[in-house]
Amino acid sequence: QVQLVESGGGLVQAGGSLRVSCLASGRAFSSYSMGWFRQAPGEEREFVAAINWYSGVTYYAASVEGRFTISRDNTKNTVYLQMNSLKPADTAVYYCAAKTAWASRLSSGYHNWGQGTQVTVSS
Repeated sequence: QVQLVESGGGLVQAGGSLRVSCLASGRAFSSYSMGWFRQAPGEEREFVAAINWYSGVTYYAASVEGRFTISRDNTKNTVYLQMNSLKPADTAVYYCAAKTAWASRLSSGYHNWGQGTQVTVSS
């Protein structure tokens, strides 16, 4: 089991950048694939990005491809989501999640979730 705590959310103007972080506690962080999801008010939770535990291969939603970058530092038990060229449509609560084995775009595959961090992009 791993516990996850997100940080780094906030208010930013459209076109700006923000980096959110997710600190994991517990053992064997490097053996978990990690994902970022987001949920806007009145909307379903949606996939944003994921990174495989072993290969480091990354996956992105089409809506953020080329603007967002997911990365991980296993020495710090942390996964990051660097968000550039932010748009008002990116406003949401951002959640990190962990799963064993390979990364997935499906939220149902993840068994550990953080509490979320709010990202608000003003126009």
